[in-house]
Amino acid sequence: MRKITLATAAVAALVAVTAQAHGPTRRKVSESIEINAPADKVWAVVGDWKDASWLENVTKTETQGDDPSKSKRVLTLKNGDTINETGGKYKPDDKLFMFYIDKVDVKDLPANDYSGTITVEPAGDGKSKVEWKSAFYRGYMNNDPPPDLNDEASEKGVSNWVKASLQNLKSKVEKGS
Repeated sequence: MRKITLATAAVAALVAVTAQAHGPTRRKVSESIEINAPADKVWAVVGDWKDASWLENVTKTETQGDDPSKSKRVLTLKNGDTINETGGKYKPDDKLFMFYIDKVDVKDLPANDYSGTITVEPAGDGKSKVEWKSAFYRGYMNNDPPPDLNDEASEKGVSNWVKASLQNLKSKVEKGS
């Protein structure tokens, strides 16, 4: 009986240590905006894989391949850094596309293993709703992250980038109306 008790205690201790040593958990951010333009007009900007100029801080878009669901693109930022992306789901009929960030400096976007899904849908009276869902891990993948790369800072950084990008999209599309 004593062997069983010792074995049970050892397993319990191992589980406790393992539970404390886990790394970051997947974070999610969802933002949306209403734009005073029809969904087709908004999708013409959002769905153009070769032009990400509406994204916050992006000055140049370079693509490799013509199929947005399989191709790569490099976004050059105002500071000269780049974001490398791979296209995922691309459904023009549903006005949806998904992408993955393969490489980004955490000082530019405090996130790792980022995926984003953007959808455009009619919102009545010639308006549209754009929704952008993000899933990612914090900027520091180990335990005890520095304050600027912890869960809260990463969520705030991603949310701010998405909100600013959606506002840029709104301005771009509505000016063209």
